[in-house]
Amino acid sequence: MLLVVAYSRAARQALRNSCSAHEDVVVRRFGRAVLLRETEFGAFVACRLRERFGTDVEVERTEPLNEYRDVPARVREAAEAYEARDSPSTPYAKFAVGSAHPTPEEMRDAPLEE
Repeated sequence: MLLVVAYSRAARQALRNSCSAHEDVVVRRFGRAVLLRETEFGAFVACRLRERFGTDVEVERTEPLNEYRDVPARVREAAEAYEARDSPSTPYAKFAVGSAHPTPEEMRDAPLEE
């Protein structure tokens, strides 16, 4: 997918207009950001906005996250256990102390495997 982010008011308006005119290429809208289908036409829409607004429009190629393929089991299990915790106000760092779950520090700079 292509992520397009519009920073100026004019670029945001043009992005909204493009999304309305070309709904078939839009995967999801997030206000000032939109995910476009990774097709030649999606790239055309993104490049046209970038050409018109320069650095007020950022375009990135993205890939959906497959949590079972891309996220280590220990991280998924920690998230699952944390969401099932007894006290919803317990911060994760405190929850992880003395458990087999990774600490925030251990996860913070660890890259996801590709």
